[in-house]
Amino acid sequence: MTQLDIETPHGLARAHLHPAEGPRAALVLGHGAGGGVTAPDLVAATDAARAEQVSVALVEQPYRVAGRRAPAPSRQLDAAWTAVVEQLRTGALGGLPLIAGGRSLGARVACRTAEVTGAAGIVCLAFPLLPPRRGKPPQSRLPELEAVKVPVLVVQGERDRFGIPPESATRRVVLVPGDHSLRTDPEAVAAAVRDWLPSMLAP
Repeated sequence: MTQLDIETPHGLARAHLHPAEGPRAALVLGHGAGGGVTAPDLVAATDAARAEQVSVALVEQPYRVAGRRAPAPSRQLDAAWTAVVEQLRTGALGGLPLIAGGRSLGARVACRTAEVTGAAGIVCLAFPLLPPRRGKPPQSRLPELEAVKVPVLVVQGERDRFGIPPESATRRVVLVPGDHSLRTDPEAVAAAVRDWLPSMLAP
């Protein structure tokens, strides 16, 4: 694993590169709102992808690199993510088909930027469909998923308090034991990613 610091319009981001031997594609994953790139589901997805000859970059947003826990506004997250992906595609991951994604907040960022980054597919780990809001009905984030025009994999805990997105013609939803943390059964997360990835890879 190697680290690569990348300048973005909103500060320094950091990519943790996990190259595969003879890579057939690249998977770029973002972290959750308050967590980092060592979350169990991100580690499981990384291992599964490398087993399928897919190189992985785990991306730390600038607010995390700067030591803050509170996320930046959506527009800043999206702009920083786009800048990182662009630099990875012209550098360390150059020439490889791109699959984007992430955990929770990172999944939302990947969905919102799927078209501009040119992602061929999206991996959503614990997509936060319905945010808890006191005194108000939750506003569904389903439109962010529906706007993605490429194949999507959603891996969701069976007891996720943020809800479970529906499947569609282009969206596979895999339920695994556990809650929003996806800590209960990392192997189930890895299996879901392993089963889906071959459909995104050229024979």
